[in-house]
Amino acid sequence: MTNLLTVIVILLFVAVLYAFYRMQKRHAKFSTRVFTGLFGGILFGGILQLVFGTGNTVVEQALEWITIVGDGYVALLQMLIMPLVFVSIVSAFTRMKESSKIGKISFSVLATLLGTVAVAALIGISMVMLFNLDGAQFTEGAEETSRIAELSQQQSEVEDLSIPEQILSFIPTNVFADFAGTRDTSTIGVVIFSAFVGVAYLGVKRKSPEQANVFSRIIESLYSIVMRVVTLVLRLTPYGVFALMTNVLATSDFGAIVNLGAFIVASYVGLIIVLLVHSLLLASVRVNPLTYFKKTFPVLSFAFTSRSSAGALPMNLTTQTQALGVDEATANFAGSFGISIGQNGCAGLYPAMLATIVAPTAGIDIFDWRFILMLVLVVTISSFGVAGVGGGATFASLIVLGSMNLPVAIVGLVISVEPIIDMARTLVNVNDSMVAGVVTSANLHDLDRDKLNDSSQVVTENE
Repeated sequence: MTNLLTVIVILLFVAVLYAFYRMQKRHAKFSTRVFTGLFGGILFGGILQLVFGTGNTVVEQALEWITIVGDGYVALLQMLIMPLVFVSIVSAFTRMKESSKIGKISFSVLATLLGTVAVAALIGISMVMLFNLDGAQFTEGAEETSRIAELSQQQSEVEDLSIPEQILSFIPTNVFADFAGTRDTSTIGVVIFSAFVGVAYLGVKRKSPEQANVFSRIIESLYSIVMRVVTLVLRLTPYGVFALMTNVLATSDFGAIVNLGAFIVASYVGLIIVLLVHSLLLASVRVNPLTYFKKTFPVLSFAFTSRSSAGALPMNLTTQTQALGVDEATANFAGSFGISIGQNGCAGLYPAMLATIVAPTAGIDIFDWRFILMLVLVVTISSFGVAGVGGGATFASLIVLGSMNLPVAIVGLVISVEPIIDMARTLVNVNDSMVAGVVTSANLHDLDRDKLNDSSQVVTENE
């Protein structure tokens, strides 16, 4: 009977995928199909949860097949990350008419990312105070105990590095290993290497224009090929979002959600406030936040379901350039930097919340301005090099808690609701990188406002 029910669930899932295929054939809007996939996944996964419950054999067996679509889609996007980061940044140099703008773009993007991550940390501290979570005690079960043991081992690896040593670790010693993604900071290593290649190109361009032109044409060809692969993968977005959301809802532990309800609510309220801060930044450069969020819905919904900032990079870049009117150089820098620097959700708000919750157990007064200032500084500095995939928030939290001499067990105690919070965190991470691109492009007077305000200029998988 169990096998029969499993087959029925899988057939229903396949039927929904076929419905998406029919929508594509009828040329339904890309954003409409993504929206349908998101809420279809919520409905289908919710039904599985209500009918079978958590941990049911039927659901587990069905999800083994369903996750092929979701995780397979994320894997295809992650496959593109390193080549896309490399060609995007190098092409930013080869396409730049005024080389002096490179420094201005880099400074503005980094200032926006780091400034917003500091604000996100302050918001995280405020949420703990507002919801009276300082010193809160959470239930520890078998899963939490196991996770705490793992974290203790990871902490021992992290605590051996001082913050200066962590910053030094960003510099690639073997760029081929970083292209293979062998380190947590591999992405930022590729970013640094790509920037050096770009600067070298500018030097060659001044002395040997012909050789520089050959290199420029090669990079243009590589960029076109990589972006074409991106287009092919983006066509699978509605299917991937549906599968990912189904998995999230079908496997959610509602008992744990109730137990940690206040922490979840505080996290979501804080993340929504961060989005409001982003909206204020957009308004400050005369960009309508409603227009912005309408156009960024596909990439934000993918970030929400996939929990992968890095996986969202291809759609992030196409959204900035095709829908928001950001110039390509700025979009490439903002998207690539945003993967591993200044992530407002995973490296800003979340570590600050955990540190503030656990601080009273170490005899620290969380209302002391010196504690608040130190925590914001540590969070901001530690936000460099956070991996843009699931688990980045844990890495960032271990660094912050270790630097503040606070116990790391709190990270393990909230593991049961980690996926629920991580969805919103990742959405905020991706959003802050796009906001950095829009704000920078606007400040440098390179933002195409006609494209931004044109409702027909949206991301499609047919570009």
